Amino acid sequence: MTVTATAMALPADEAPALPAAGSSFYTAMRLLPKERREAMYAVYAFCRAVDDVADDGGAADLRAAELDRWRADIDGLYAGRPAARVRDLVVPVQRYDLKREDFHAVIDGMAMDAFEDIVAPDAATLDLYCDRVASAVGRLSVRIFGMPEALGIELAWHEGRALQLTNILRDIDEDAERGRLYLPRERLAAIGLTDPTPHAAITHPRIGEVCAALAAEAEAHYAATWAIIAKSPRKPTKAARLMAAAYRLYLVALLKRGWAMPRARVKPRKLALVAVALRHGIV
Repeated sequence: MTVTATAMALPADEAPALPAAGSSFYTAMRLLPKERREAMYAVYAFCRAVDDVADDGGAADLRAAELDRWRADIDGLYAGRPAARVRDLVVPVQRYDLKREDFHAVIDGMAMDAFEDIVAPDAATLDLYCDRVASAVGRLSVRIFGMPEALGIELAWHEGRALQLTNILRDIDEDAERGRLYLPRERLAAIGLTDPTPHAAITHPRIGEVCAALAAEAEAHYAATWAIIAKSPRKPTKAARLMAAAYRLYLVALLKRGWAMPRARVKPRKLALVAVALRHGIV
């Protein structure tokens, strides 16, 4: 998942916690003017709450009912009847022309995880998943950032996929413990795994080939992200620049570590993250 939360346990009129201080997301959002930052926090709270339904929402029928409630609440928001838990989105939706279909896409992405653990999706399904849980959030974000429409949508498409593929590569062991495997079926079949369990996949002696291929896809999306940023106005891309630079540090660390077992969890050096924040935190 792109985000995690415990918001499902909160009453409907209580907002989930803000992003963790010191996280890449928190640092990037702190770069925004107050109105835009608060709009991003409202979007983040929505994503966290919906994500929690997929991860910790109880039995399948309860998860389905809760996701339907979220869809109804988003529809009510756009109909001028916002439920308490989406009231913080009223001003951002109006001020930044946020699209209902992007909120629905996020819910649909979480639903892909909610009812059956994803195990070795085909490439098209994986791409759809990345679009819903990451690029859809990006489409909401670039409108808040104030990017030009066409460039913003293009940036969200590539950067969302770059970040989500990085997440998948970083979390392959943790996901396997939960019975999930987001590595694409076609890549796994190429190393002889046609119907793998998550454990069988992540312990396969050739799993590095699959991870390296997915890392190359992520690198291509990072390259496209920076090409779009280079031709975009600088100020509205400040947060996007920081996120792309910070997340790519994780990918670089993963490539440096390699894929052989046992795999230590990677974390970029603090000085490298500080350098990214300093470089991209100044317009």
